[in-house]
Amino acid sequence: MSDGVVKGWCPDAWRPMMAGDGLLVRVKPRLGRLTRDQALGLADAAILYGNGQIDMTRRANLQLRGVTEGGWSLLLARLLALDLVDEDAARERARNIMVSPVWQQDDDNCRIAGTLEARLGELSATLPGKIGFVIDAGAAPMLRDQPGDFRIERSEAGGLMLRADGRSCGVAIGRGEEVDALIALARWFVDSGGVVVGRMARHDAPLPDWAIGSLQTAPDGHLLAKWGAERRYGLAFGRIEAALLARLAAMLPEGAGIRITPWRMLLMEVPVHLEDDSLLTDLNDPLLRVDACPAMPACPQATVETRDLARRIAPHVTGGLHVSGCAKGCARSQPAAVTLTGRDGLYDLALDARAGAPPVRPALDRAGVLAHFGAA
Repeated sequence: MSDGVVKGWCPDAWRPMMAGDGLLVRVKPRLGRLTRDQALGLADAAILYGNGQIDMTRRANLQLRGVTEGGWSLLLARLLALDLVDEDAARERARNIMVSPVWQQDDDNCRIAGTLEARLGELSATLPGKIGFVIDAGAAPMLRDQPGDFRIERSEAGGLMLRADGRSCGVAIGRGEEVDALIALARWFVDSGGVVVGRMARHDAPLPDWAIGSLQTAPDGHLLAKWGAERRYGLAFGRIEAALLARLAAMLPEGAGIRITPWRMLLMEVPVHLEDDSLLTDLNDPLLRVDACPAMPACPQATVETRDLARRIAPHVTGGLHVSGCAKGCARSQPAAVTLTGRDGLYDLALDARAGAPPVRPALDRAGVLAHFGAA
């Protein structure tokens, strides 16, 4: 088992990563959806083999925390039985597909994502582990600001388009040709040296002619408000206790499921009334604008605490808040209105910046941070 433990950035179920609280095991629900039985089984496994804490990621995946080395193989077997992990480790590593969480059965999102997953074997040996696909083909796109390298989106003209991340425009793509285009773009990325830089947005090689277009993505759709308060539950910092997930799942009828989103929010396919202090039902709750990694003591890279501090100052911050235990910025790769980065036990404060950016106020202690935001 120890040979399989990876200390890198991107763990999965076959290659867990050691954190300060045990192994971190990432689970990638197909189409970003848990059936009732999968949710119950996942919650049970998180308690049996981990510490019962489950985190949502920016890619709409789930991470089980505190897994013991001795329990990892048993957990993996359970996840395989639940069809939450691919039996082929290489395919699982490449299975980074984010799909609009409001997909409907047999719509373009569902059709394209399903076809892409079935053909990932054509790419699994060549793509870096960080690379991801985004399928945002609904009438009202939702994932424009979410991380993903090769993208199928709805254009302003109403058709589907292929867009390379980091490029503002895309090219029209015919129905049924979307996955061919995604695979071709991913192969071009590898062949043109993209593996060296790691991500499409940082790869400045000229795109092939067939991938260049002038289409703009359709305006973002603000669809979450259409899911009533009993169908959407936000989670502070994206964390949910396994026991609470089990309670939510147990209230679902057979055939219904839970959609995982990149916004620290669970979408229920049918209304579920459950009151719990850790479930956020107000879309304007300031905690839903906060990104904060687990930090100390869960992460050995961190030198500061993050989440309690973030709770204290979130009501005093306008816009996004990112509190990072170190300069890696694992919880958020994009700039935030306010960013606090841990360094040598203190906090560097930066504005409209990523973690680790040059601070406007360096080396603040906790009391200094609270005083700065009037939260003391």
